[in-house]
Amino acid sequence: MAYYTRTELLQLGLKYVGKKVRISKRAAIYDAGRISIGDFSRIDDFCLISGTVSIGKYCHVTPQCLIAGGKPGVFIEDFCTLAYGVRLFAQTDDYSGRSMTNSLIPQKFKNEKLAAVTVKTLSILGTGSCVMPGVTIGEGCAVGAMSLVTKSIEPWGLYCGIPAKRVADRKKNVHDLKIYFLSELGHEDSF
Repeated sequence: MAYYTRTELLQLGLKYVGKKVRISKRAAIYDAGRISIGDFSRIDDFCLISGTVSIGKYCHVTPQCLIAGGKPGVFIEDFCTLAYGVRLFAQTDDYSGRSMTNSLIPQKFKNEKLAAVTVKTLSILGTGSCVMPGVTIGEGCAVGAMSLVTKSIEPWGLYCGIPAKRVADRKKNVHDLKIYFLSELGHEDSF
């Protein structure tokens, strides 16, 4: 995987680029001036990131993910992982037939749902999962592969299915490991 150099990253015109950020040259970045990426985060091959997007520190966006922030935005806090093919949408068309759809149609003929998406710290979204507008993924959540999240989910749960439902509690060991990890690096006051 070929990553942009620091100089190349700065030339992309991103709103904010933290230290030691890695973005694959095969990722597509649209609306760069509305995108912020925190320290030590990485975006892999064939990802598409557009609109208002904020990615925290130590986040990994693995290959083939789509983060469509649109106007409301997608906000991913620290230590989150998006597994292969995750989709996050902060806006969607009305599929009922009462309005027109697609980005080529003027707004007055559409009835889009526009609502921010937030992924709280220490969460992981499994392969192929999809998060719809207005959803908050609670702190420490794990969303199973191929799940569809249509409503906000409570912290420290394992959610699976279509639509996603809480199937178990998630252990909080990862929280303690984060503290230990940061103390080893000398970053304990940074988070």
